[in-house]
Amino acid sequence: MKEIILIKNGELALKGLNRSTFEDMLVGNIRRRLKGLGDFEVRKSQSTIMVEPGEDFDLEEACGRIGKVFGIAGYSRAAAAPKEMERMLAAAAEYLAPTLGSVRTFKVEAKRSDKNFPLRSPEICAQAGGYLLSRFKNLSVDVRNPDFTVMIEVRDRYIYIHGPQIRGAGGMPTGSSGRGAVLISGGIDSPVAAWMMAKRGLALSAVHFASPPYTSPMAEKKVQDLLSRVARYSGRVALFTVPFTEIQETIRDRCPEEFFTLVMRRMMMRIAGIVAQKDNCSALITGESLGQVASQTVYALGCTDAVAQMPVLRPLIGMDKDEIVRISRKIDTFELSSLPYEDCCTVFTPRHPRTRPTVAQLEKVESAVAWDEMIARAVADTKFKMIY
Repeated sequence: MKEIILIKNGELALKGLNRSTFEDMLVGNIRRRLKGLGDFEVRKSQSTIMVEPGEDFDLEEACGRIGKVFGIAGYSRAAAAPKEMERMLAAAAEYLAPTLGSVRTFKVEAKRSDKNFPLRSPEICAQAGGYLLSRFKNLSVDVRNPDFTVMIEVRDRYIYIHGPQIRGAGGMPTGSSGRGAVLISGGIDSPVAAWMMAKRGLALSAVHFASPPYTSPMAEKKVQDLLSRVARYSGRVALFTVPFTEIQETIRDRCPEEFFTLVMRRMMMRIAGIVAQKDNCSALITGESLGQVASQTVYALGCTDAVAQMPVLRPLIGMDKDEIVRISRKIDTFELSSLPYEDCCTVFTPRHPRTRPTVAQLEKVESAVAWDEMIARAVADTKFKMIY
């Protein structure tokens, strides 16, 4: 029996004249995510994307990957039957036997996209329901609250038979909104921020700041592992690791302690902006949440934004820690983020940070140091790695 995957796109239906562009991008993302699982064909048909496997295609693994592709509202593993009622009914009984044999109530829903098919949807439901009742003596019909719903879709080539749709990752196809660079530290917040912006269609780059010997190689490995978890949803991520020791030691030696974190964040923004522009990014992404720490007050955020060379997106800005942790558990980054490998954000933390700084104060503090030369060296020595 021929088995395929039916994919429904959600928001893309609202895109009007641009819809086909978004759908083509989603089809390309699906093809890339399924690469290596065997021969398959991906095609569009009547607001649905179909994955038709060839021989030796790993359908189980394919469904797991499709469930993490942004832009997909839902998907179903379905049997493809000839467009004849008798053959379709026999295929439905065979394909759904493991489930229908173990439930008590069911109903049938039908959708007739091919208007040339001789039976209307209510007639398809009636015939299918009667046939399945005759084949499975344990069943009774419950149209309001069934244990299982049999879905029948009459389309261009085949009649497709499946159970209820499985919820997809939702959002927009990765890359449809451009590219953004996430400042990733290795904590709980930044991987969640990256995932959330990828869900809105941004292809991802990532900028990580390393300060050896104050931070270890394990901290860098942790960041790579976190991005690998995010990449299950977003696709590959370009990681840029910036050497930050010289700048952090200069901040420690030349700046008042209460401004350590703020000057550090401004230097990070400046460097990340340069790296992001080189990688054709149009926005920076951070995991900041308003008021979570001293450097995330509205005053401090304004000071860091003042040196940004592009828009700064903060998807977590109005979320509390419990909400962020829930998402991190959902995308399987929480345990990794909790590993005790310190990142550069915890180096030289001030005892009493300034919570209401002004841009003028920070510019005065920074004016005594030739930051541009150090920034240029850091950018020049930045390491690149592609994360899959």
